[in-house]
Amino acid sequence: MRIPCDGLLFDNDGVLVDSDLGVDQAWSRWARARGLSAEKVTAMVHGRRSADTVALLVADPGERPAALAEIDRLEIEAAATTTALPGALDLLTSLPRGSWAVVTSGVTALARARLAAAGLPLPPVLITADDVTNGKPAPDGYLAAAARLGVDPARTVVLEDAVAGAKAGETAGAYVIGVGPRGLDTGAQVVVRDLRGLTWHDGVLDLGAADLLRS
Repeated sequence: MRIPCDGLLFDNDGVLVDSDLGVDQAWSRWARARGLSAEKVTAMVHGRRSADTVALLVADPGERPAALAEIDRLEIEAAATTTALPGALDLLTSLPRGSWAVVTSGVTALARARLAAAGLPLPPVLITADDVTNGKPAPDGYLAAAARLGVDPARTVVLEDAVAGAKAGETAGAYVIGVGPRGLDTGAQVVVRDLRGLTWHDGVLDLGAADLLRS
């Protein structure tokens, strides 16, 4: 399978890095401190900005800034547990610098900490929760990344593992590829197990050697 495109737009968590351990640790601790079910809270956080999750779980608007600051701190502290997902390093280091971006629901400090812990290069364009008014599933982040790369969003491929992120990419007009088991829950027509076997050159993303979970 070959997909013509001028840019690759990656979600971070679940696509480039495995941060599930840190996410579970941080959000479980945060939830228990508020008498909330850690299991229910950790099940709802993937693909969302922490600010959006906090707004759903903390009824009093006056308490939200402190609650948000706490979960951001806890997640950054847990970022050291982050590892690179298979194929991420090989693919990213093979890409021309102006051809890719990372669009994440995490704040900038967290995104940088997780990429560093995983041993992955910082992207030439990094769009985080700090850079957009509306988080995923709104398309703002992916539209901003395409603009920063100077490419038409319709000529990009978004790689996502979360339903909200896949919706954001679709609304932005990109071709969306699901990644990993969670990617099967998205509406993506094509889902790869991980980034192994993906190559990009001369404006074409080649999935010929990828392990396809759905196609």
